[in-house]
Amino acid sequence: MNTLPPPPDPLLLPVRDPRARDLGLDPADMHALVAELVLPGNASMYVMSAMETSRELIRHSYYRYEFATVAVTHSLFALEHVLAQRLAANEPLHDLIERAADAGLITAELAAELDRSRLLRDQLTQGVASSAALRPIRAVVMVRAVFDAVSLLLRPPSAAEPEDGLARLWGDHLRALFPDGWRGVGFDGVDLVLLDAGVAGLVQSELRRGLDDSGVAILRACIADLDKIVPLINEEYCASYFAKLRAMAQTVAVRYTPTTS
Repeated sequence: MNTLPPPPDPLLLPVRDPRARDLGLDPADMHALVAELVLPGNASMYVMSAMETSRELIRHSYYRYEFATVAVTHSLFALEHVLAQRLAANEPLHDLIERAADAGLITAELAAELDRSRLLRDQLTQGVASSAALRPIRAVVMVRAVFDAVSLLLRPPSAAEPEDGLARLWGDHLRALFPDGWRGVGFDGVDLVLLDAGVAGLVQSELRRGLDDSGVAILRACIADLDKIVPLINEEYCASYFAKLRAMAQTVAVRYTPTTS
């Protein structure tokens, strides 16, 4: 007589959340979407764990839509921890964000984006918003702001630099919403969402540590794609959004253009 227990049921493979269908992305695209969210190497294990978890929650929102909203709220654990340490203060998150902006540690635009995440967390606590409040694309923007803020706050005070033209363009981009109705749209094989995420990741890398040769090559390819698709967009806001994206990319590219004597 066979006394062995029956074998366990085979693991069920995850399936796409029906609410994610309008994203026009597949699992590989979700990975690319969060690839720009690079963990700061000088963060504590607690901060790195919270930030990495936030990034992975966005990636897995392909399978569970609510993970996108949870990703934003979870990233605030890292933000609040770093702010409290940098400012040596134990205050509500709203006050910490305001103090960091007043001290010039983060830009006003970045502070506004961070406070939107804080407000969302409060709305969830109060039952005003649900865990399905955010689309994954919007969650990327909000979590990216936390990544940017943490990187700035962890820089030594002597490394702080005044805001330059690229930083201003980046701040404007953080405030801009991706054009409604254009997710999943592409021209000549160029996906608008992935192009936007790709340029944003390269600009972020430039602001943090600069680009290597591979990054510069990818940036120039993105500019070529933008040159191709911008004239084809027939909606004013969308065309303006991607024209500004090209201007920001070009601002980075000129830094790597050899000068002639």
